[in-house]
Amino acid sequence: MRKNVGSYSGRMFSDKKWIIPFFASLLVSVSLVLTAIFGSFSSAGGGEELPLVDVISFKGSEDSGGLFVESDLERSINASVVVKMEAPKFAYLISGTKGDSHRMMRTLEAVYHPRNQYVLHLDLEAPPRERLELANAVKADPIFREVENVRVMSQSNLVTYKGPTMIACTLQAIAILLKESSEWDWFINLSASDYPLVTQDDMLHVFSNLSRDLNFIEHTRITGSAWVVLTRSFVEYCIWGWDNFPRTMLMYYTNFVSSPEGYFHTVICNTQKFRHTAISHDLHYIAWDSPPKQHPISLTTKDFDKMAKSNAPFARKFPKDDPVLDKIDKELLGRTHRFSPGGWCIGTSDGGADPCSLRGNDTVFRPGPGAEKLHKLLQVLLSEEFLSKQCL
Repeated sequence: MRKNVGSYSGRMFSDKKWIIPFFASLLVSVSLVLTAIFGSFSSAGGGEELPLVDVISFKGSEDSGGLFVESDLERSINASVVVKMEAPKFAYLISGTKGDSHRMMRTLEAVYHPRNQYVLHLDLEAPPRERLELANAVKADPIFREVENVRVMSQSNLVTYKGPTMIACTLQAIAILLKESSEWDWFINLSASDYPLVTQDDMLHVFSNLSRDLNFIEHTRITGSAWVVLTRSFVEYCIWGWDNFPRTMLMYYTNFVSSPEGYFHTVICNTQKFRHTAISHDLHYIAWDSPPKQHPISLTTKDFDKMAKSNAPFARKFPKDDPVLDKIDKELLGRTHRFSPGGWCIGTSDGGADPCSLRGNDTVFRPGPGAEKLHKLLQVLLSEEFLSKQCL
């Protein structure tokens, strides 16, 4: 029997409005399954008509079906995964709204690594021209073209704080990532106002020594964080829902104000297979007013020391182009060119050249001080005292 189904929830809307949310969530569920199986979506930008190049394909095929990141029917989410003792891989969703395309690219470049997978989503508030510019920037990048691991979602979804729109967009991105690659281990969602505090070499090095069953998802009995690091096995369960529980919860959370702060949390804490894998931390440094308001405090240079001492791998939220981002690049990431430095960058820096323009072995890591900080944080999170608070 499921327990505490409503433990992680927001404020419910009027019960008289159940019909529209029911059919909306039903449509979301069907769409997710179709995305995972077939994945063929057309652009829903509206307004000015643009060529469908806001969907990135690196196949070099002239066939129009190859243009869509959600296409390529030969791949399957059901591909068998061989358990290997090798370095992990992350699958990122980076999302934004109108005016966020440049911020999204900056965050992408700061968290980029050839081992990982990336999906970018600009919501329906962004004009078609901005989505086109983002897609062209990705398509023109020689590293992204060579590695084929960065994609722009063809469907621009309406995303609001009310109802299931945010969680539906997240689940759709997960379905795309599952279909496009059968080898990643953890899903991570970021927004354009997020930024890393450690390099990907730091993260990959530390996560190499972790169980691939751990889910980092901050939760209480009232609500939780919308920012998560979830295992592939858990998000597969959320997409396919072989016992129908995830889809039931998706319909349930259609009636709530902020579904991302409760959906994954309720599913994981009420599913026996996964409830003991939940670590109540979102791996973010986030500062709040006292008492907390709807949105966190915007981080600036005055918050730098607290961020650095938090040992968290990510922080939010940052104002656009705030000088603190340059300080993070210089002092925490060692970033002097487009990408954060890593063992995969084997080019020369002579004459100001970008060492990451020449790609080497992506299983070779050069962890720095950030790896030690992250290791210390995980030691706390995996302590018996902290684990005793799972899904309470």
